Amino acid sequence: MHKMRLRLAALAIAALLMPACTPTPDGGSPSPSATPSSPSATASGTSAPSPSPDAETSVPAPAPAPSLPPAAGPGQGNAELAITVIPAEGEPEVSHTLVCEAGVPSAESSHPDARAACAALKDNAALLNPATPGTAQACTEQYGGPQKATVTGVVDGVPVDTEFARTNGCEISAWDGAKDVLGAAGGAA
Repeated sequence: MHKMRLRLAALAIAALLMPACTPTPDGGSPSPSATPSSPSATASGTSAPSPSPDAETSVPAPAPAPSLPPAAGPGQGNAELAITVIPAEGEPEVSHTLVCEAGVPSAESSHPDARAACAALKDNAALLNPATPGTAQACTEQYGGPQKATVTGVVDGVPVDTEFARTNGCEISAWDGAKDVLGAAGGAA
């Protein structure tokens, strides 16, 4: 009787292992997850391939959460910025790199007054996020000069892509607020 139980147990194990030894329709050998009891098995008994965690797929990645501009006031003082200023139409542009760590400029900064620029960003993390044109903000119609500037990069982990000009009162105010970061150009800073 003991031998009979051993044979039944061996037959039961063999029956469970049998699907793993059966070749696939294309003649290949199945993967261990191709058993009908696996959750990824299809009705035909073959498994749908699942990509490895680092494989590229045709499913787009979710969009990153929109980052809000920092609130006005003190920040961490970390920045990596590319600053381009055009003093006037037809004049060559002036470009600077500004890298700050805790409000202190790093050696890779090429800004003419990196210490003042980093201190300004640490004092006001929202300095490079002026009010956007077209909002309910009233602006005086005055001309402050032909200067234009663009600032791109990251301040305290928040992406920055801002343009400055001096074509009305609001833009002049934003320029003057960011003058330490923009640097001197055409006498406007």
